[in-house]
Amino acid sequence: MAKKHVKTNAIRLIEQKKIVHEIFEYTSEDGNAVDGVTVAAKIGQPVEHVYKTLIATAGKGDYFVFVIPVEAELNLKAAAKVVGEKKVELIAVKELLGLTGYVRGGCSPIGMKKLFPTYIEQTAETLDYIIVSAGKIGMQMKLAPTDLAKASNAQFAQLVTQ
Repeated sequence: MAKKHVKTNAIRLIEQKKIVHEIFEYTSEDGNAVDGVTVAAKIGQPVEHVYKTLIATAGKGDYFVFVIPVEAELNLKAAAKVVGEKKVELIAVKELLGLTGYVRGGCSPIGMKKLFPTYIEQTAETLDYIIVSAGKIGMQMKLAPTDLAKASNAQFAQLVTQ
């Protein structure tokens, strides 16, 4: 019998939408976040398929979600252009839980407290699947990039420097 997973908001939403997915679990030292490259190694998946979720703001209460490869860095100028703002900056870690309902290292682009405009790095479209946080540290979910876009109402855009 398969091991029963804890259901996070992200997993519940994916299941409600009947999206094909796979859950990976890993242990983290003291329940703290680990970097995405380490996560890829812990779950035995190619690092190119593992993506991180970043939250940025343009001020004025405008927030945006960016999903990019774990080895990449968000190009803030490109991100601002994509969202039609002069400038965006990543939010402080202390704001994350109250804003999204998720902690650093467990932030999923699916199932946040509020649906923010979401953008996925366009290179994800060339992959069969990507892996993102399932909504808690130690849990990742694998799904097709187009399914992630549907579930998070996201668009694909160039977000990292090539």
